[in-house]
Amino acid sequence: MKKQITLFFVLCIGLLTHAQQKKYSFSLEEAIQFALDSSYTALNSRKEVAKALKRKWETTADGLPQIDGKVEYLNNLKLRTSVIPANAFDRTAPADAFVPVQFGIEQQATVGATISQLIFNGSYLVGLEAASVFVNYTQTQKEKQELAIIEGVTNAYGSVLLTQENIEVVQSNINTIEKNLNETQQIFENGLAEEESVEQLQITLLQLKNQLNNLNRLSIIAKQMFHLALGIPIDSTTTLTDTLESLAAQKELNSDNSTRFSITNNNEFQLSELFVEQRRLELKLEKSRILPSVGAFFDFGTQAFDNEFSFLDGDKRWFSYYTVGGQINVPIFSSFKSGARIKQSKLAYEQAQISHNENTQRIQLAYDQAKSDFDFAVENLATLKQNLTLAERIEKKNQIKFTEGIASSFELRQAQTQLYSAQQQHLNAQLTLIQNAAKLQTIINIAK
Repeated sequence: MKKQITLFFVLCIGLLTHAQQKKYSFSLEEAIQFALDSSYTALNSRKEVAKALKRKWETTADGLPQIDGKVEYLNNLKLRTSVIPANAFDRTAPADAFVPVQFGIEQQATVGATISQLIFNGSYLVGLEAASVFVNYTQTQKEKQELAIIEGVTNAYGSVLLTQENIEVVQSNINTIEKNLNETQQIFENGLAEEESVEQLQITLLQLKNQLNNLNRLSIIAKQMFHLALGIPIDSTTTLTDTLESLAAQKELNSDNSTRFSITNNNEFQLSELFVEQRRLELKLEKSRILPSVGAFFDFGTQAFDNEFSFLDGDKRWFSYYTVGGQINVPIFSSFKSGARIKQSKLAYEQAQISHNENTQRIQLAYDQAKSDFDFAVENLATLKQNLTLAERIEKKNQIKFTEGIASSFELRQAQTQLYSAQQQHLNAQLTLIQNAAKLQTIINIAK
């Protein structure tokens, strides 16, 4: 009885968990938007921007008024002893005689605060500039990651569609081959066909079934990778509403976007520029270190003294104090250390400029390559679509010839193999077009 009750509860929990599992349905655009909002990469990139803003405020706060409070308690367990000439008290005392004395009291309490304000510091001003540049750099990094998310989700979405549509095509081919095999088997049993015809169809059927099993496994992996790109549990249930053909046609129609390429809009170019700016500010920072810094402060508080701890008594007398001051620090000589640091920063700045020029050329080359790959993908898809139509016609003709006894089983198998290859190439060409379009859009910096 206990085992039955336990089994009942296990089944209830399993059913409840299954019922609570969220199901998703995505078009490609919906999947991209979901990933931009909820993927692991998107969440972390937003936090990086938030950290950069806090870092900017941290730098800014260094130049604003600073207030430090102080509560201090001293207990002189043994007062320090000083000596003074004895003739200060007794004129008859020898000149080399000294009297030990102790000044002060045993216990002291102080409550106070200090307000300080930076008036001028060259490093601080450069730091403000650098903080703003760092925020821009982080924001640009975030935009770059968003483009990478779009490209990654597009590729993952296309891979899922490829496996699903491949499964449908292979399953359809299996159904056709099984029908042919049954008919040929009956004809062979009636003595009107050779055994080789049956065997040729059996070979084709076994290969297709093996391919189908592999595609089913690949479909599970592709789905899990897609879920990971979206930031949802990999065992989630999702339905994709777009098809490879519709997405390929859409990307082909949007090919005019490639004419809008401007290298200044490219994220890699912008990051390279910001890196050069960072190096320039580092050089400016080293130069600013040789400038004087000016600050001011206001120190105030109250003190009490006693030989016993009575500072919490209400009638205790406290003595206030106030101090106003300023400070100017002027670097004078550092054994040429500052000059060496300035020269290092200058060389680093020049290196960044050289790298930026190289990056500019690389980005232009990357665009030319991506544009060429995309154009070829469009042309190749059109060619393979025609090849598929021809392969379907050839296979159909050979089916009729084989049924009528005009074509051999070997000729039919060749036509079928050619058709299966054309089907696979056509589906792969659609995915390649989608992927190349996504890569091109990333370089151009097109969000969708």
